[in-house]
Amino acid sequence: MIVLAIDTAGVDCAAAVFESETGKMLGRVSETIGRGHAERLMAMIDDALAEAKLTLTDVERIGVTVGPGSFTGIRVGVAAARGLALALGVECVGVSTLEVLARTASSSEKPVLAAINAHRDQVYAQGFERDVPQGEPLLLELDDYLARATAPGVVLVGSASTLVNDREAETAPDHYPIDLVARISATAKAQGKPRPLYLRGPDAKPQAGFAVSRA
Repeated sequence: MIVLAIDTAGVDCAAAVFESETGKMLGRVSETIGRGHAERLMAMIDDALAEAKLTLTDVERIGVTVGPGSFTGIRVGVAAARGLALALGVECVGVSTLEVLARTASSSEKPVLAAINAHRDQVYAQGFERDVPQGEPLLLELDDYLARATAPGVVLVGSASTLVNDREAETAPDHYPIDLVARISATAKAQGKPRPLYLRGPDAKPQAGFAVSRA
Protein backbone atom coordinates (compact mmCIF):
# COMPACT_ATOMS: atom_id res chain seq x y z
CA MET A 1 0.00 0.00 0.00
CA ILE A 2 1.28 3.46 -0.94
CA VAL A 3 0.72 5.93 1.90
CA LEU A 4 0.94 9.70 1.63
CA ALA A 5 1.65 11.25 5.04
CA ILE A 6 1.18 14.93 5.89
CA ASP A 7 2.22 16.93 8.94
CA THR A 8 1.35 20.58 9.56
CA ALA A 9 0.48 20.31 13.26
CA GLY A 10 3.50 22.21 14.53
CA VAL A 11 6.40 24.29 13.24
CA ASP A 12 7.20 21.77 10.50
CA CYS A 13 5.53 21.36 7.14
CA ALA A 14 6.19 17.86 5.85
CA ALA A 15 5.03 15.22 3.39
CA ALA A 16 6.23 11.68 2.79
CA VAL A 17 5.44 8.70 0.61
CA PHE A 18 5.71 5.28 2.25
CA GLU A 19 5.33 1.75 0.88
CA SER A 20 3.89 -0.40 3.63
CA GLU A 21 4.66 -3.81 2.09
CA THR A 22 8.41 -3.18 1.96
CA GLY A 23 8.55 -0.72 4.87
CA LYS A 24 10.47 1.75 2.71
CA MET A 25 10.21 5.51 2.63
CA LEU A 26 10.04 6.37 -1.05
CA GLY A 27 10.10 10.14 -0.73
CA ARG A 28 10.06 12.77 2.00
CA VAL A 29 10.21 16.53 2.30
CA SER A 30 10.24 18.44 5.58
CA GLU A 31 10.91 22.07 6.44
CA THR A 32 10.68 23.96 9.71
CA ILE A 33 8.72 27.03 8.66
CA GLY A 34 6.71 28.04 11.74
CA ARG A 35 3.89 29.56 9.71
CA GLY A 36 2.67 29.51 6.13
CA HIS A 37 1.74 25.82 5.91
CA ALA A 38 -1.14 26.49 3.52
CA GLU A 39 1.18 28.15 1.02
CA ARG A 40 3.82 25.40 1.11
CA LEU A 41 2.00 22.11 1.65
CA MET A 42 0.82 21.20 -1.85
CA ALA A 43 4.23 21.92 -3.38
CA MET A 44 5.86 19.72 -0.75
CA ILE A 45 3.43 16.90 -1.53
CA ASP A 46 4.39 17.21 -5.19
CA ASP A 47 8.08 17.12 -4.27
CA ALA A 48 7.68 14.00 -2.11
CA LEU A 49 5.78 12.23 -4.91
CA ALA A 50 8.40 13.28 -7.46
CA GLU A 51 11.16 11.85 -5.25
CA ALA A 52 9.19 8.60 -5.02
CA LYS A 53 8.65 8.65 -8.82
CA LEU A 54 4.91 8.36 -8.27
CA THR A 55 1.81 10.48 -8.86
CA LEU A 56 -1.22 11.19 -6.72
CA THR A 57 -3.16 8.46 -8.48
CA ASP A 58 -0.74 5.89 -7.02
CA VAL A 59 -1.65 6.87 -3.45
CA GLU A 60 -3.85 4.32 -1.66
CA ARG A 61 -4.13 5.92 1.78
CA ILE A 62 -3.53 9.35 3.28
CA GLY A 63 -2.45 9.99 6.86
CA VAL A 64 -2.35 13.37 8.59
CA THR A 65 -1.42 14.67 12.02
CA VAL A 66 -4.60 15.89 13.72
CA GLY A 67 -3.13 17.37 16.89
CA PRO A 68 -2.95 18.48 19.55
CA GLY A 69 -0.85 21.30 18.21
CA SER A 70 -1.16 24.48 16.17
CA PHE A 71 -4.82 25.33 15.67
CA THR A 72 -4.32 26.84 12.21
CA GLY A 73 -1.73 24.29 11.09
CA ILE A 74 -3.96 21.36 12.00
CA ARG A 75 -6.86 22.84 10.02
CA VAL A 76 -4.62 23.19 6.96
CA GLY A 77 -3.36 19.61 7.09
CA VAL A 78 -6.70 17.97 7.83
CA ALA A 79 -8.51 19.96 5.12
CA ALA A 80 -5.86 19.07 2.53
CA ALA A 81 -5.82 15.39 3.49
CA ARG A 82 -9.60 15.08 3.43
CA GLY A 83 -9.85 16.89 0.12
CA LEU A 84 -7.22 14.70 -1.53
CA ALA A 85 -8.75 11.53 -0.11
CA LEU A 86 -12.17 12.50 -1.45
CA ALA A 87 -10.79 13.31 -4.89
CA LEU A 88 -8.77 10.07 -5.07
CA GLY A 89 -11.39 7.85 -3.45
CA VAL A 90 -8.98 6.53 -0.81
CA GLU A 91 -8.98 6.17 2.98
CA CYS A 92 -7.82 9.01 5.17
CA VAL A 93 -6.63 8.46 8.74
CA GLY A 94 -5.73 10.83 11.55
CA VAL A 95 -2.55 10.49 13.61
CA SER A 96 -2.11 11.99 17.08
CA THR A 97 0.99 14.10 17.58
CA LEU A 98 1.29 12.61 21.05
CA GLU A 99 1.45 9.10 19.58
CA VAL A 100 4.18 10.25 17.19
CA LEU A 101 6.19 11.61 20.13
CA ALA A 102 5.67 8.39 22.07
CA ARG A 103 7.00 6.35 19.15
CA THR A 104 10.30 8.22 19.40
CA ALA A 105 10.78 6.29 22.66
CA SER A 106 9.42 2.98 21.36
CA SER A 107 12.50 1.07 22.53
CA SER A 108 11.61 1.84 26.14
CA GLU A 109 10.18 -0.97 28.26
CA LYS A 110 8.94 1.59 30.77
CA PRO A 111 5.72 3.65 30.64
CA VAL A 112 6.06 6.69 28.37
CA LEU A 113 4.41 10.05 28.99
CA ALA A 114 4.25 12.13 25.82
CA ALA A 115 3.70 15.78 26.66
CA ILE A 116 3.55 19.01 24.67
CA ASN A 117 3.93 22.43 26.27
CA ALA A 118 0.57 24.10 25.63
CA HIS A 119 1.74 27.25 27.46
CA ARG A 120 -0.42 29.26 29.89
CA ASP A 121 0.58 26.68 32.56
CA GLN A 122 -1.05 23.86 30.64
CA VAL A 123 0.24 20.69 28.98
CA TYR A 124 -1.14 18.29 26.36
CA ALA A 125 -0.30 14.78 27.59
CA GLN A 126 -1.01 11.09 27.10
CA GLY A 127 0.49 7.94 28.56
CA PHE A 128 1.68 4.96 26.51
CA GLU A 129 2.98 1.48 27.21
CA ARG A 130 4.74 -0.33 24.36
CA ASP A 131 3.20 2.18 21.92
CA VAL A 132 -0.32 1.44 23.19
CA PRO A 133 -2.23 4.50 24.48
CA GLN A 134 -3.20 4.41 28.14
CA GLY A 135 -6.28 6.61 28.26
CA GLU A 136 -7.23 9.58 26.12
CA PRO A 137 -5.15 12.68 25.30
CA LEU A 138 -5.62 15.27 28.02
CA LEU A 139 -5.17 18.98 28.60
CA LEU A 140 -3.57 19.11 32.05
CA GLU A 141 -2.88 21.96 34.38
CA LEU A 142 0.86 22.24 34.96
CA ASP A 143 0.77 21.00 38.57
CA ASP A 144 -1.21 17.92 37.55
CA TYR A 145 1.25 17.20 34.74
CA LEU A 146 4.27 17.59 37.03
CA ALA A 147 2.78 15.10 39.48
CA ARG A 148 2.38 12.53 36.69
CA ALA A 149 5.74 13.29 35.13
CA THR A 150 7.65 12.68 38.34
CA ALA A 151 6.10 9.27 39.01
CA PRO A 152 8.76 6.55 39.38
CA GLY A 153 9.88 4.87 36.17
CA VAL A 154 8.10 7.17 33.72
CA VAL A 155 9.96 8.08 30.52
CA LEU A 156 9.20 11.61 29.34
CA VAL A 157 9.15 12.74 25.72
CA GLY A 158 8.07 16.03 24.21
CA SER A 159 8.65 19.71 24.89
CA ALA A 160 6.96 19.69 28.31
CA SER A 161 9.68 17.37 29.62
CA THR A 162 11.93 20.34 30.43
CA LEU A 163 9.24 21.86 32.66
CA VAL A 164 9.86 19.16 35.25
CA ASN A 165 13.13 20.78 36.32
CA ASP A 166 12.08 24.35 35.59
CA ARG A 167 8.37 25.04 35.38
CA GLU A 168 9.04 28.40 33.72
CA ALA A 169 11.56 27.08 31.20
CA GLU A 170 11.51 28.32 27.61
CA THR A 171 10.81 25.14 25.68
CA ALA A 172 11.75 24.38 22.09
CA PRO A 173 8.98 23.49 19.61
CA ASP A 174 8.05 19.85 19.14
CA HIS A 175 8.81 18.06 15.87
CA TYR A 176 6.77 15.12 14.63
CA PRO A 177 9.02 12.98 12.38
CA ILE A 178 7.20 12.45 9.10
CA ASP A 179 8.63 8.93 8.81
CA LEU A 180 6.80 7.96 12.00
CA VAL A 181 3.61 9.69 10.84
CA ALA A 182 3.73 7.59 7.66
CA ARG A 183 4.37 4.30 9.45
CA ILE A 184 1.58 4.91 11.95
CA SER A 185 -0.75 5.90 9.11
CA ALA A 186 -0.11 2.61 7.32
CA THR A 187 -1.46 0.52 10.20
CA ALA A 188 -3.99 2.92 11.75
CA LYS A 189 -7.60 1.83 11.74
CA ALA A 190 -9.73 3.85 9.34
CA GLN A 191 -12.56 5.61 11.19
CA GLY A 192 -14.15 7.77 8.56
CA LYS A 193 -13.08 11.38 8.11
CA PRO A 194 -10.27 12.44 10.44
CA ARG A 195 -11.12 15.35 12.68
CA PRO A 196 -8.81 17.87 14.33
CA LEU A 197 -7.89 16.93 17.89
CA TYR A 198 -8.42 20.21 19.67
CA LEU A 199 -8.06 19.96 23.44
CA ARG A 200 -8.30 23.73 23.85
CA GLY A 201 -9.97 26.49 21.85
CA PRO A 202 -7.98 28.82 19.58
CA ASP A 203 -5.86 31.49 21.25
CA ALA A 204 -7.14 34.12 18.82
CA LYS A 205 -10.59 35.37 19.77
CA PRO A 206 -12.89 37.63 17.74
CA GLN A 207 -13.12 41.15 19.15
CA ALA A 208 -16.87 41.08 19.66
CA GLY A 209 -16.80 44.34 21.54
CA PHE A 210 -15.92 46.18 18.34
CA ALA A 211 -18.61 44.53 16.22
CA VAL A 212 -20.94 46.86 14.37
CA SER A 213 -24.57 46.23 15.22
CA ARG A 214 -26.84 45.24 12.39
CA ALA A 215 -30.27 46.77 11.82
